Amino acid sequence: MTKILLVEDHMVVRNGIKLLLESQDSFKVVGEASNGKEALDYLDSNRDLLPDIVLTDISMEEMDGIALLQVLHQHHKDIKVVILSMLNQINYVIEAFEYGLRGYLLKNVGYNELLFALNHIAAGGRYMSEEISMLLLEQIRSGQRYAQHAMGIQTDFEISERELEVLGLIAEGYTNIEIADKIFLSKRTVEGHRQNLIDKAGVKNTAHLVKFAFENGILN
Repeated sequence: MTKILLVEDHMVVRNGIKLLLESQDSFKVVGEASNGKEALDYLDSNRDLLPDIVLTDISMEEMDGIALLQVLHQHHKDIKVVILSMLNQINYVIEAFEYGLRGYLLKNVGYNELLFALNHIAAGGRYMSEEISMLLLEQIRSGQRYAQHAMGIQTDFEISERELEVLGLIAEGYTNIEIADKIFLSKRTVEGHRQNLIDKAGVKNTAHLVKFAFENGILN
């Protein structure tokens, strides 16, 4: 039986997934958490009942799914991590698989596909939902690359005043929630600005975005 830890901040969604999984003989939900920090607390407190799979969202307060994945990649390499998220940006997918992710599914996935994916991953495989696979294929076909430009310089980088404000706060190490509070935006809007900046710069993640900004004189 595959033991699963559910990490999801929306209780209704978490309960629905739990009911689905526990209707199957092959799965047992051994724990629940509403963010990455709670998930790590669970692992520290239940070392005799560690999950085989952590099924997590990305956007959560306290600690998001990517940060949780990074910690698990360092300290619990034997635990398989699967992301189930509304976010379909390829940057997140590529960054997550670099940290040992085993599966990435969107929340509009059907029950049968979710169950198939989890069984496949439990058996040692990897899985991406069809929509993510098609997006990745389209990016490859269009010639876009999620890496820094060969010379590390982009001369046509356009940025709005609001994006520059968000970028400066990102470089200072503020989280999306802290930025939202500081400049009176919603957390989702800040996430959108962060992703737009990453896309415009043609980089893979926030760390590369900040590096790009300083190297190109956007921040100093």
